[in-house]
Amino acid sequence: MTIQWFPGHMNAARKKAAETMASTDLVIEVLDARIPQASCNPMVDELRKHRQRPCLKILNKSDLADPVATKEWLAFYNRQKDVTAIALSCRSPAQVAKLPMQFKVLAPHRAVPTKPLRMMIMGIPNVGKSTLMNALLKKRVAKVGDEPAVTKSQQRLYLNKDMVLTDTPGMLWPKIAHPTDGLMLAICHAVGVNALIEEEIAAFLAELLLERYPHLLTARYGLKTEGMDRIAVLEGIAQKRSLRIKGGEFDLEKAAHSLLQDFRTGALGRVSLETPTSRAELLARQPEKTSEALEPDLE
Repeated sequence: MTIQWFPGHMNAARKKAAETMASTDLVIEVLDARIPQASCNPMVDELRKHRQRPCLKILNKSDLADPVATKEWLAFYNRQKDVTAIALSCRSPAQVAKLPMQFKVLAPHRAVPTKPLRMMIMGIPNVGKSTLMNALLKKRVAKVGDEPAVTKSQQRLYLNKDMVLTDTPGMLWPKIAHPTDGLMLAICHAVGVNALIEEEIAAFLAELLLERYPHLLTARYGLKTEGMDRIAVLEGIAQKRSLRIKGGEFDLEKAAHSLLQDFRTGALGRVSLETPTSRAELLARQPEKTSEALEPDLE
């Protein structure tokens, strides 16, 4: 299954982001800690590098991700030029409260009343950008929803007299190079439901769980995973939860939805769908293609 989702408003948002980047001092990119690189929009890197802007990568939802994998990802990103990476949960006020000091460290020439630090928050849909904005400003300034693409236009807000934030709509990119990235984005609810079939998405998740986290399937659903395949996992969930359709057959659609919800809410446990090692293996098998040229929109 190949997943592509690039609604018209995202193209307009990309062009507006390119314009705003010219007057931005620091890019704050919010990633999903469970899929850091799959949720890393190549357009963000191209836009900020064109203007030579430093980047703070926030691995959000770290409370839902495997802490061992998150530690590896932080080391991976912190080795990159002009990049600083941290992990947090935007739902933790104590963690969010530490961010303004981090902003100042990354742009020490700004953050004074005569030269306010101008920041742009970027990221794909449903990674928690609006939740972060609301937590930073300690009031509801951005609409939050469980569906991707809730925010559709930029808004500029003052964090304090020294810092100004520009919130941008969640943006994917025109063509997702690796099919597994599309599947992981769908599992984490970063694409619209009209672009996916839940049974296929859940089957891919089940396969990853069998490979890396079989103990979580046992703990959550009481499954004996030895010898199981992806479909057997969905059938096992349907059996354990008495999910059947008329005629007595397993309702795999409801079982798929149940597995996805348990993953997304953290009820399944702390899971990371990719690691730097698995990413390197993917690229070795499927070299990453150059994303769509952005040059016309950069100026």
